[in-house]
Amino acid sequence: MLLTAPLRGCRYGHRAFLPLSLPTVVKATSPLALTSFPQFKRFYADPAHDAKVEAIRNIGIIAHVDAGKTTTTERMLYYSGLSRHLGNVQDGNTMTDFLPMERERGITIQSAAVTFLWPPQQSLAPGQQPKSINLIDTPGHQDFRYEVDRCLPILDGAVCILDAVKGVETHTERVWESAQLSKIPRLIFVNKLDRDGASFKRSCLEVASRLRTYPLICQIPWWNKDEFVGVIDIINLVGMKFSSTGQMSLVSEETIGKENPTLRAEMDKARLSLIETLSEYDDAVMEEFLELEKDVPTASIKRAIRKLIMDGEAKFSPIFAGASLKNIGVQPLLDGVIDYLPSPLDRPEVEVIQGKKAMPLSKLLTLQDKKKKNHGNHAHSQSPITTIGHVFKVVDDPRRGMMSFVRVYHGALNRSNHLYNSNMNTFEKAQALLHVSAKDYQDIQLLGTGQIGALTGLKQARTGDTLLTFPGSHNPKAPEQFRAVHIKTLDTPPAVAFISIEPYTKTASEKIEEALSKLSREDPSIRWSKDEKTDQLILSGMGLLHLEIAQHRLLTHYKIDRDTAIWGDIEVEYSECLLSPVAPHRAVFDRPMRGENGKAACTATLVPVEDHHRHESLLESCVERDGNIIHIVIPLPEGTEDHESLPFDAELVRQQLLNGVIAGLSRGPRRNCPVRKTHVTITFDPETDFFGATQTTGGHITNAALQAVRACLKEAHANSAIGILEPFTNVTIHCPEEASHAIQHDLVSARGGAVLEVRRPEESDADAAFVSEGGGIDLSKMYVPPDPYESVQSLRDPKKSVVRMLEIVGKAPLKDMMKYDSQLRSMTGGRHSLQLDPGEFELVTGPREKMIG
Repeated sequence: MLLTAPLRGCRYGHRAFLPLSLPTVVKATSPLALTSFPQFKRFYADPAHDAKVEAIRNIGIIAHVDAGKTTTTERMLYYSGLSRHLGNVQDGNTMTDFLPMERERGITIQSAAVTFLWPPQQSLAPGQQPKSINLIDTPGHQDFRYEVDRCLPILDGAVCILDAVKGVETHTERVWESAQLSKIPRLIFVNKLDRDGASFKRSCLEVASRLRTYPLICQIPWWNKDEFVGVIDIINLVGMKFSSTGQMSLVSEETIGKENPTLRAEMDKARLSLIETLSEYDDAVMEEFLELEKDVPTASIKRAIRKLIMDGEAKFSPIFAGASLKNIGVQPLLDGVIDYLPSPLDRPEVEVIQGKKAMPLSKLLTLQDKKKKNHGNHAHSQSPITTIGHVFKVVDDPRRGMMSFVRVYHGALNRSNHLYNSNMNTFEKAQALLHVSAKDYQDIQLLGTGQIGALTGLKQARTGDTLLTFPGSHNPKAPEQFRAVHIKTLDTPPAVAFISIEPYTKTASEKIEEALSKLSREDPSIRWSKDEKTDQLILSGMGLLHLEIAQHRLLTHYKIDRDTAIWGDIEVEYSECLLSPVAPHRAVFDRPMRGENGKAACTATLVPVEDHHRHESLLESCVERDGNIIHIVIPLPEGTEDHESLPFDAELVRQQLLNGVIAGLSRGPRRNCPVRKTHVTITFDPETDFFGATQTTGGHITNAALQAVRACLKEAHANSAIGILEPFTNVTIHCPEEASHAIQHDLVSARGGAVLEVRRPEESDADAAFVSEGGGIDLSKMYVPPDPYESVQSLRDPKKSVVRMLEIVGKAPLKDMMKYDSQLRSMTGGRHSLQLDPGEFELVTGPREKMIG
């Protein structure tokens, strides 16, 4: 029997094949050459056609740091033909990690977008076309979690990568939960199966117990004794063996049966188990199963799997196996992306917000501009919004300037469009429209529905903004009812660390401020402020590594001379909070602003969040910002039916009051630190606080709110009712048993932390049945293939060469943990791993409070 393998790809059964005696890897084309292929450009030529949208896959790679995201991405690009060589993180020559700091540290710092086709054209039958995959490689370090969170909502699917040695790690759970919030269908790729201690079985059990999703095992590892040589596709009943160079050969089930009867029996067992699981939720599979048992057609199995994961609830997740660094299993993983993950047409509609109302995009598009209703039926035939897109990332490129990465949800963007930014209430026009392949860009004319690209030349757009276009391009004007339309974005998490910058001269200060403005526009989780009295600049971020990267970017990318300022050490960002409620304070702001007289007033009431009792009001709005809850209350005067009857724009006044409250909470009275965990109620009474449209300006309203909040905080401080909050981090330490007691003592006594749990890895909850909310996964009844050897020795008869490890779970102040890894190294001899994840802000008491001041 002549076995064959596809050119560079892995689509078998109905694709074009070559005999295995011939080379199975063809020469890859360069990135820019690939974009000139006619079939590639067609994806940008007819954006409105459903067939083109169905051929798109917008996916992300998510995982814990060092699980192999970038290595897997590099293999995807190579086997698709987009890359000419196999890049490696260790060699610093990967396509998606192209920043100098990424290559120096060997980690992903910023998300990189790249587009490629799969399967390669040469592996397809005549008349067939490949799919277009827009892939985003995301960071794995917890300091860059916001970078991941802001990219996830624009994706239609994701591949979650696990380290087969470490299993499901802490940050894996976190990014999984983020994907769950966005209802993103996911595949799981168990990577690094070639490593010592790798366990496919344990990884699958942890998927069920810790990620709370039932693993649909589509592949099982192929072991030659204790060497990982390939994977077995149990759906197609075919083996895939990989050479050291990554060349793949297909092995039939008959050949496997002759050479390894045990493996052949495991194939049937795995397939039968998968079919039994699918038959419980799919009637068509059940009927075929009753008739054919394990011989249910491949097409039926794939259709059922796709149907089960399409809702994004992740009750089920297909499992794939491989070792990316050894070039094993990446091609069939790409096949799984095509077979199971959705196109933009398969996903629920994006939800848009108009004013305070959230609605599906289709409902918004049925609304008509009121002014057009008097112009006959012709006006009604045209959609009020021709294009809607979401800016999910802004990057300052050295060659092209600020680039805004956009996902298009409706219509098509072209370079001549006048783009309305509903967040900034302004029109802009892009200089160029680009297709992105990591650091390489190709000019295109259109960006259609479901596609991801980049715009250059936008001076106002920020991460999270919504871009709209309207009919008629000669006289751009946003219809009144669509000016507030936007796609919901994530709230920026509070900063936990900061660095002070003190410029020597005014010129240096202006240059640094300009660079900080661009940096915070790129990454909203980076914030900066200026003390007008001392001219000191404060740069805040999400952790030590986050700020180190930000500082390095200021010095290298933005060419800030280190000698022009004093750079402080990275320190923890403390916060302040109320310890008891404060009586209402009414503030009247009547000072001239910009040479114009004016007057506005409002009343502020502050209470700790835990003491808050909600009050209802017709025009009450609630906003959560940086751990604070802000209520804006505008009571209606007697005889007034709704806000449209008020002598001012209620929505605009709410925003002005909100701005004042945020400014008032930015610095507390005790340490000039941000105030958190506070409930603020601002009451703006139209009868007593509004003094006419000419007198009560937006600036006066904002300053009235600011003064009212600060007056409350000042009184609280006078009554010793201001406490200090310190950021804590959740700690997970893997260490040898002999070092565990010293580490626990150090964590509690020297670091001010607490140990929550100490356990052995083999005692994890993967060894017991896990019952989740709304249903249970009985791990004792779940099929998982056996590992070729026992990775964990019995504790009753441990081998002398085996180091018994413990897992310590606890929490501690972030300040004492930022450089804790070096301390652990001396205590464990380097045989440890440390994972820090964001915790809560906790109240500082006792001696530690006196020490902080």
